[in-house]
Amino acid sequence: MTSGIVIRLAQLSDLDALETLEKQAFQGDRMSRRSLRHGIKSESSVMLLSYLDETLLGYALVHLFKGRAHARLYSLAVANEARGKGIGSQLLQNAELHAAKSGCISLRLEVSERNDGAIALYRKAGYRSFGSYEHYYEDASNALRMQKRIRAFDDKSKLLKIPYVGQRTPFTCGPASLLMVIAAAEEQADASFEHELDIWREATTIYMTSGHGGCHPTGLALAAKRRGLEAEVWLSDDQPLFIDGVRDEQKKTVLMACHTKFLKESAAEGVIVHNEPLAIQDLINAVDKGHWVIILISTYRLDGKKTPHWVVVTGYDEQHIYVHDPDFEEGIALVECQYVPVLKSDFEKMSKFGRSQLRAAVVVSKA
Repeated sequence: MTSGIVIRLAQLSDLDALETLEKQAFQGDRMSRRSLRHGIKSESSVMLLSYLDETLLGYALVHLFKGRAHARLYSLAVANEARGKGIGSQLLQNAELHAAKSGCISLRLEVSERNDGAIALYRKAGYRSFGSYEHYYEDASNALRMQKRIRAFDDKSKLLKIPYVGQRTPFTCGPASLLMVIAAAEEQADASFEHELDIWREATTIYMTSGHGGCHPTGLALAAKRRGLEAEVWLSDDQPLFIDGVRDEQKKTVLMACHTKFLKESAAEGVIVHNEPLAIQDLINAVDKGHWVIILISTYRLDGKKTPHWVVVTGYDEQHIYVHDPDFEEGIALVECQYVPVLKSDFEKMSKFGRSQLRAAVVVSKA
């Protein structure tokens, strides 16, 4: 049966056949016609179809994400009359191929814990479970989360062993990032919530673009220095940071005062501040030396929001920079936030924040 099968990208003319297959394949949690149309038209999705002559045998829908090298197999369906013929495997292989060509390093999916056939298919293809969602489907069944590395690490890959610490407030990404570095340097490090808040109080700018203040790079470097580590700061701008995102004049005055104070303290305590950005090659050199890099990114390419956010660089390969992202949500497996691969081209764009294209990094090492 598979000899005459054609696998191709979906077109809007396939919508009727897709809707019919969706209703046949799933009793619940079906994609609507509108969602199927979006899957066909969206530039961030790949909808693959398996056809034999004029008959639709199955489809696979893959979602791609800006700035992330993980793709998601959102849905895979095979027509009743085509099951057991290898259609699912063919679609899965092609989904992996398209994701890899888009720069993705792994493919992830959710499958009902009750769907033994699908789980067997994925395991045979090399997928491994890494977590679950409780009561995920309409019938209240749990979802098993699975993933597969679709592109191997290259021979030049370099990864650092850094324990993961997630931020416990919306505004302590910087302290959580520093706690990861401290935990990498010291086995019995204090990674408590109280310590996270202590660092925030030391390093905060008091105000940020909105809400609670974020951490100044020099403030984080000073906090590292006071905990027995060496730290250097790399800044693309010698002006007060984050000020272009604040309208209130009093808040601007506070930001300027904090900036000035941190620079004076860094000079007094021997923290070097480089008035130039940390280039990708400098970052790679730091990783090669076993140093830890805490770097500021804009979350725009991750969630569409222009929010300053601190992450920890955990390694690199020929095409990617890997990071631990301290931001996680309850119910999300921590593997989603650890060693997250980001294409170097995307990382270059992500590591610039605001209208001033601010680039900030703290390089930490053992004393």
